[in-house]
Amino acid sequence: MAKIDPRTEIKEFLSSRRARITPERAGLPAYGGNRRVEGLRREEVALLAGVSVDYYVRLERGSLTGASDGVLDALAAALQLDEAERDHLFHLARQPRAPGGPRAVTVRPALQQVLDAITDAPAWICNGRYDVLAVNHLARALYSPVLAGPRRPANTARFVYLDPGAAKTFFVDYDRIACDVAAKLRMEAGRDPHDEELIALVGELSARNELFRQRWASQDVRLHRSGRKRLHHPVVGRLDLDVESMEMPAEPGLLMNIYTAPAGTATADGLALLASWAAGLGHPRLGRTQSQSGSP
Repeated sequence: MAKIDPRTEIKEFLSSRRARITPERAGLPAYGGNRRVEGLRREEVALLAGVSVDYYVRLERGSLTGASDGVLDALAAALQLDEAERDHLFHLARQPRAPGGPRAVTVRPALQQVLDAITDAPAWICNGRYDVLAVNHLARALYSPVLAGPRRPANTARFVYLDPGAAKTFFVDYDRIACDVAAKLRMEAGRDPHDEELIALVGELSARNELFRQRWASQDVRLHRSGRKRLHHPVVGRLDLDVESMEMPAEPGLLMNIYTAPAGTATADGLALLASWAAGLGHPRLGRTQSQSGSP
């Protein structure tokens, strides 16, 4: 199994962020017309961050261990990192040195009860690998294209990149979704580079999809946040949904996602129609069967 090398991750992330910033954007004079590097030079980043050139070179070569919060904040400011990129930088610097135990692929019964109590909105729980771990009745109906295959747990990243025909039909903004999925997986890799199932997922997607290889190589990162998701459901048609993604402090690494629509809108009517359709479905709860107990 391929590994995610923390030093390589640090080097490629910092160099890619440095390459995108011109001296003019950083407020520095650009001397000479033949710069050999894209963006800022290492010595310019060191100047902006208030560290020595030798120290910054060591940092960019992957030696972030031991860097203080003040140094990391100075780097984030010098490289004009957004919130997700800053968090990623700190994750890279504070990575666990040893693998943790295997992550759970099921949720507690009490959490399933919470989902089932949400009757008017699709609600589901996933982890940072995009494994769909639990759904309520409406989410099972809404995500029926994602859940159509037999593999459990179903995985949205696999659906997006390995079933692109169906994914492009289901996700109205497929290109944005594809970028976000790769960026959020990259963020997850920064949090835990030892997650063997994540490593296997990234390896599988890289081997089978050129678009994923390109998006992964971009080093872009994203946070799981609230927003708008536009879907085309095979039964009820177009749905423009407001999404709330909430971290669960009692279950580190899990996210609860709830999709809603303002009353009186076409999407609210579509959700009501979806509920009527869902009432006739008899799918079993999500779970991992004995024959599918390997990687998600």
